[in-house]
Amino acid sequence: MCLLLLTAGAQDPHEVPVTLQTATGVIHGKIRLPEHSGALCPVVLLIAGSGPTDMDGNNPQMKNNSLKMLAENLCAEGIATLRYDKRGIASSEAAGRSEADLRFEDYVNDAKDWIAQLHADQRFSEVVVAGHSEGSLIGMIACRDNTAVSGFVSLEGAGFPADEILKKQLASQPDPVKNIAFPIIDSLKAGKLCEKVPFGFEALFRNSVQPYMISWFRYDPAQEIASLTIPVLIIQGTSDIQVSEDDANRLHEANPASVLKILEGMNHVLKDCVSKDMAKQMPSYTSPDIPINGKVAFDVAEFVKKTVKKK
Repeated sequence: MCLLLLTAGAQDPHEVPVTLQTATGVIHGKIRLPEHSGALCPVVLLIAGSGPTDMDGNNPQMKNNSLKMLAENLCAEGIATLRYDKRGIASSEAAGRSEADLRFEDYVNDAKDWIAQLHADQRFSEVVVAGHSEGSLIGMIACRDNTAVSGFVSLEGAGFPADEILKKQLASQPDPVKNIAFPIIDSLKAGKLCEKVPFGFEALFRNSVQPYMISWFRYDPAQEIASLTIPVLIIQGTSDIQVSEDDANRLHEANPASVLKILEGMNHVLKDCVSKDMAKQMPSYTSPDIPINGKVAFDVAEFVKKTVKKK
């Protein structure tokens, strides 16, 4: 059984450190609470994206504090949040499995455990899940048939399966590269390991990462979001050079009851940048002083409040 533990002494008076005990170690997070009003408030579980992205939206090479800013802005709207370092990342590094043992479902199950704990917490009226980038897919699956969740928010979430995205990323490579890579991707999609990885392709298809890729390739975000019967909000920025409006539109078409918000000029890390040139976008990825888009937190807060009101 996973336990939610509260620890006193946080430097920020609005934030309370929390830990989730799992079979492989402790996952660390922070609950951010609005000013005490004596009434229950809704809480949003924020799920970070892929790679070594921590609870604040940062990685070892880039610090932008995008998810921390989102939590702060939602707090100003009277909404609590819980954000956490995924297993194997930052303060939750010790909870990580070996690469060969890690599966996409590990992240999903961790999100489910956080949801269960928040649902049991008497301070909160409703639980809404908001996943950023790859966290969107994790959140969708965690919300499926989950009566503890009142709503779901996709923030710059992919609308296509990971195997299709990987092929798209490799599309500009020479034919000899694609002729080797694409059959390996197809094999993993079919659930079959590629035991002998050709020279030069080990970084992408090394044997230890293949089981994770197989588990990841199983999921189609459009199918997952279509299965949700709870209210859904999809937010996509027009300046995102990692996830496109096509992704958001595919998600919306799969779940026509969802609300789609296209935010002009917002990029993948929820910050404003008119240009899609990566060099011009880099400051927003690497500066914790550049604020997030002024509308993203408002739209999430409005969605949460409407969702709670309907209950």
